[in-house]
Amino acid sequence: KISDEKISPDGSRFRCPRCSSVLLVKKPQKKATEINKNLVMVAHSDEAVAEKAAKLLRAERYDVITVRDGIEAMVTALNRLPLIAIIDVALPKIEGFEVCRRLKGRPETEEIGVILVPSVYDKSKYKRPPSTLYGADDYIEEDEIEENLIRKINNLKKEKPTAEEQVSSPMTEKTESPSATKPLSDEGIERARRFIRTVLSDIFIYNPERVNEAIGSGTFREVFKSQLTEGFKLYQMRIAQEVRDKGDFFQEEVEEFIERKKKELEG
Repeated sequence: KISDEKISPDGSRFRCPRCSSVLLVKKPQKKATEINKNLVMVAHSDEAVAEKAAKLLRAERYDVITVRDGIEAMVTALNRLPLIAIIDVALPKIEGFEVCRRLKGRPETEEIGVILVPSVYDKSKYKRPPSTLYGADDYIEEDEIEENLIRKINNLKKEKPTAEEQVSSPMTEKTESPSATKPLSDEGIERARRFIRTVLSDIFIYNPERVNEAIGSGTFREVFKSQLTEGFKLYQMRIAQEVRDKGDFFQEEVEEFIERKKKELEG
């Protein structure tokens, strides 16, 4: 067991003496009972983007929690009740727009302000508002974060009912106990999968009705052949050959995306 004194507010990495795996350990956190008016959650699968947003927010004296996947985002939002949640649509495990839909559908989290990050994977192609925000209060493109994030957050904060400011708790999140923390994944493979999820999330968030119709009729690959082909070409350009040789990650992620959407439509 690792004592709490050895764990930093954002978590600390330790090497397991038995298997030599490097583990990210975070302190457990008590569940909040009301919205923390000074807390912002940044849920983004790209650590660099998350840290860029967190740095801007901390400079404005906000407390910040960063998480990397949809399950972490749901658990953290439910237990910490941040004022604002910035959510990447391409989160692994549970997609960002699904996290948004669930948070807005629960009475204890419906007042959390949500800003979606629907980053277009090909920046040179086009830029237009998403077809739907899935209940989110606003959205921001990745390349607009430095210029517009604080303004959007402050606007949302003004729209929320005024209440006595809370004293923020330490910048940690509720996680599994240290003994249950999983080893860090291969960074190259995760980067590859993150890129593919971004391609698929962008296809969906800009064409939700067409995607659902194609999934339902079993023609997703045919209907979006040009977008998938373009995405695969960019995948080959941006992901190193040595990483791509480790598995057919593009097809795996496409198949997982189709299966998830089928279950959602059936449910």
